[in-house]
Amino acid sequence: MANLLDIRRRIKSVKNTQQVTKAMKMVSAAKLRRAQDRVINARPFAAKMRAMLENLASQTAEDFHHPLLDARGDQRYRVFLITSDKGLCGGFNANLIKATQAFLKEHADKEIELVTIGRKGRDFFRRQRPLAAEFIGLTGKGSVFFEEAVQIARERLVTRFTEDEGLDKVFVIFSEFKSVLSQRVVIEQLLPIAQETGEEGQPEAQRDYIFEQPPAEIFGRLLPRMVETQIYRALLESIASEQGARMTAMDAATKNAGELISTLTLNMNRIRQAAITREIIEIVSGAAAL
Repeated sequence: MANLLDIRRRIKSVKNTQQVTKAMKMVSAAKLRRAQDRVINARPFAAKMRAMLENLASQTAEDFHHPLLDARGDQRYRVFLITSDKGLCGGFNANLIKATQAFLKEHADKEIELVTIGRKGRDFFRRQRPLAAEFIGLTGKGSVFFEEAVQIARERLVTRFTEDEGLDKVFVIFSEFKSVLSQRVVIEQLLPIAQETGEEGQPEAQRDYIFEQPPAEIFGRLLPRMVETQIYRALLESIASEQGARMTAMDAATKNAGELISTLTLNMNRIRQAAITREIIEIVSGAAAL
């Protein structure tokens, strides 16, 4: 049985851990508020821009072609995985890694290039396969600038897809923020950009658009910007999900530490009471012998 000194040391250690987890919960709560505001502000613009361009693409002439719109084969994929740079966020990274593994297994017959954004995804997959590119430090600071998303989208997405005609599809895997307690893993195809279609595969009811510039000029400017916006939104969703998952995990850790402290304190009191009772019995027995 552990002595009183060992139990006191363990209680002190658990209390120190509890202070750390409580502080991390408060920090994540503060970061979550800012991240949640950014996500809420970015979602309508990203969704409306994508819907408008998909509908607009369905109205172009049949002889018009753009590299980001043209459907290609189904053999070479490029997959962007967005994870966190830090741990202690529950099953956030594990769920993303499992979803990526399932995607790779499902498309094992394809040639897949993997790009990781975040230290956790990079550390896991670089031991299993070569990475096409890696980015670290974007999500760890709790926020991301639009210019950073633009750089990734232009260099690793738009330019790569435009110049390499053998690259067929581009996907992004990230965690979509629902609430503090709920995050959903999303696998989204970014390129080629799908045209808006109905249930029968036909274009949806067309809206009345007036082309003031040639379609090539309009799509040449708007399609890359749409891809940049989608990457930016995915990064914001991932950051908010990470902070929500860390806040939940640290709250649970703080509560578990409190329960462990109560259990250890009760055990310590029992041992101390048993020692006092034993000493009293020894004194009484000695007095009776005299």
